[in-house]
Amino acid sequence: MLEIINTEKAPAAIGPYCQGIKVNNMLYASGAIPINPATGEVVEGGVTEQAKQVMENVKAVLEAANSDLESVVKTTCFIVDMNDFAAFNAVYGEYFANHKPARSCVAVRELPKGVLCEVEVIAVTK
Repeated sequence: MLEIINTEKAPAAIGPYCQGIKVNNMLYASGAIPINPATGEVVEGGVTEQAKQVMENVKAVLEAANSDLESVVKTTCFIVDMNDFAAFNAVYGEYFANHKPARSCVAVRELPKGVLCEVEVIAVTK
């Protein structure tokens, strides 16, 4: 059984996709970018500020699916500049301080809306 996950606490999809899909007890969340859900605008600042907004958006989708950061089994992280890896990792580490899911982190040429980072997750739901 498929359940579409949608919450106003995270930015609306900017294309033909949903924020996440729950299949049985698993959540497959779309990539979250640093858009403030209240304004619909990309947050100002560098990768640190953007990574914080990304992780808050990830948390909101997880909560909407009856899950949390401790239930994430895999993340895929995209950054535009590998020189930002340490700053991105510092923020990421604040959110995954105790629980460390499997992860891939890759540099990409560009991301939607010119953002600096994006994170997608797979998580177990309750």
